[in-house]
Amino acid sequence: MEQQVAPVLALIVPCYNEESLILSSLQTLYDKLDSLKDQNIIATQSFIICIDDGSTDQSPVILQDFAHHHPFCTLIKLAKNYGHQNALLAGLKYAHKRCDCCISIDGDLQQDIDKIPEFIAKYSQGAQIVLGIRNDRKTDGFFKKWSAYGFYTMMQLLGTPTIKNHADYRLLGSKALERLMVFKESNLFLRGLILELGAQVESVYFDVKPRTAGESKYSLKKMLALAINGITSFSIRPLHCISIGGGIVFFVSFLLGVYSFYIALFTDQALPGWASIALPLYFLGGIQLLALGVIGEYIGKIYAETKQRPPYLIDSITASNSQRPLSLLQNIPNTKDTQNIKDTQNTKDTHASK
Repeated sequence: MEQQVAPVLALIVPCYNEESLILSSLQTLYDKLDSLKDQNIIATQSFIICIDDGSTDQSPVILQDFAHHHPFCTLIKLAKNYGHQNALLAGLKYAHKRCDCCISIDGDLQQDIDKIPEFIAKYSQGAQIVLGIRNDRKTDGFFKKWSAYGFYTMMQLLGTPTIKNHADYRLLGSKALERLMVFKESNLFLRGLILELGAQVESVYFDVKPRTAGESKYSLKKMLALAINGITSFSIRPLHCISIGGGIVFFVSFLLGVYSFYIALFTDQALPGWASIALPLYFLGGIQLLALGVIGEYIGKIYAETKQRPPYLIDSITASNSQRPLSLLQNIPNTKDTQNIKDTQNTKDTHASK
């Protein structure tokens, strides 16, 4: 029986203002990667990709220093804060054609890294997409728990493809990555987009660990923005709701008109007053403004897509030559993402020449 070759794995770690824990997280991931290499679960060329999403604290300095002193660790520094989804996309594009599979994981390591071998096992069995799904939300506070419940409920009701309790802890194989690169849309909702790739999907369940330091960067505002982006990117059900709501309002208004007409002609109970005029006006005005807001979201999406602006700009890429084997370098495409690479070795040579 032919022995299966261990895959080249890329761990993708988006970071934003995580100075309090990012160093310990990276060291933990680096040690885990070495352990998996020693067990021949992954290839020795496997590496880590950190994406700094425009952090304003000391995270970029810590990340750059770590990348300088650790082979098989790459830092992608974005020009400014583009949001978690775009930072994750930057890592996925960099990993494309540099690895056999990649796993995205948050920098706080609340997602269980001990489950990585299970991801690899599912991949080895033929899965191109392996979703990390948390078992429960016992570790969440009251607000976080119910806001997450509302998020998934709203996404389901409004027709956006999502998997409950799955965030961005997932494995993508090279075929899935290849298909993902075909999508050129500016407004990203990767949790839904991944399910559109038509690849074999498996799941791995895990328990969430408590945060060791700092606080979550996903505020209610960001969660609502993510939900709106997901809904308007994948579903036109809100527009259908507007149409249905308009029909219901028209029908109720018609019945009220018939009733008012009947009262005025056949009874002496008609009472003059502002309520019968003002209240319907306020109600219809509110419905119209809500409808215009929803339609405006879709028009805004169309406007953003037609401009075809890049979802992110890379300020620099820091990596040691020793972590990029020749066999992988030969497969690197000539993309815009690699135009601003600042290689560690090249930087040292420049300083030496001066």
